[in-house]
Amino acid sequence: MCHRITCPTCGRPTWEGCGEHIDQALAGVPVEDRCHCQAASQEEQDGSR
Repeated sequence: MCHRITCPTCGRPTWEGCGEHIDQALAGVPVEDRCHCQAASQEEQDGSR
């Protein structure tokens, strides 16, 4: 099951686990306040192909 952790890069809340319980793990944390580091990294990877 997923649980909330703090991103070591930006210090914002993010999740760790299977990926099926993200909404539960981050309940109460607005999307704009969540970590976006992994999403940004994925966009960079997608753009560099």
